[in-house]
Amino acid sequence: MPESFHFNISMISRGKGKSAVASSAYLAREKITNEWDGITHDYQNKKDLIHKEIFLPKHAKEEFKDRKILWNSVELHEKVIITQ
Repeated sequence: MPESFHFNISMISRGKGKSAVASSAYLAREKITNEWDGITHDYQNKKDLIHKEIFLPKHAKEEFKDRKILWNSVELHEKVIITQ
């Protein structure tokens, strides 16, 4: 087992061509379709993932344990904020 891990936090900006859904699919090695633009991001064939988990506050909706729902909600909410 490794003696240390690297942890990095960065902002994902649609204005810069990035997608929270795409980033989540890559980090979790899953296949997720972005409901905002219809693009499917498939990283299921990458086999180098050690662990994945979603931590939510106690008051969060249970449905957000599914990263497809969680990150598509983030993307769709961002669209609402930008267009106002």
